[in-house]
Amino acid sequence: MVAIVGQSGAGKSTLLHILGALDTPSAGTVYCASTNVAQLSPRQAAAFRNREIGYVWQFHYLLPEFTALENVAMPLLARGTTKREALTVAANWLREVGLDDRADHRPGELSGGEQQRVALARSLVCNPRLLLADEPTGDLDEITASRVFELIERLHRSHGLTSILVTHNLDLAARCTRALRLEGGKLAPLATATRVGTAAKSL
Repeated sequence: MVAIVGQSGAGKSTLLHILGALDTPSAGTVYCASTNVAQLSPRQAAAFRNREIGYVWQFHYLLPEFTALENVAMPLLARGTTKREALTVAANWLREVGLDDRADHRPGELSGGEQQRVALARSLVCNPRLLLADEPTGDLDEITASRVFELIERLHRSHGLTSILVTHNLDLAARCTRALRLEGGKLAPLATATRVGTAAKSL
């Protein structure tokens, strides 16, 4: 689990977009396992994202007219899974994030933390190997943010994920396996809590 911190405009979100085949680099190459992501066609990139990557953003981007269960099932339906199977798998994931009793609720009927947990279940419903999270707790209060982060940590471990999180929360960054600072187009390690605390003053 890797955290990336840095000033606004440093390119943290752009980096995630490049890693996740949502954007292409102007130079260099990006490999995910043995796949050269930068050389994928748009169709190949879409299939790669659906198969290998889960995304969580600061805003949940849930579809308001659909229930939590239906929102979680969407990526499976997009890959051609039958509706019955997709809803069964989605229900299992809602149980994983502690929301099986909210399956029939629409996003507007859920709290901010619940919406983000639904978004997390949706990001993992296709069993990706890589989780990319862009300020996943940035819209939440401190207590709810900590709970969502704990859930991400648990799912990261239990499902053997590689997780890359962009965050402004230096306390959460310090809980990751590695914390890196993006500045001037380069990543530098934040190896100690002292260095993380020093970096926080400049954010």
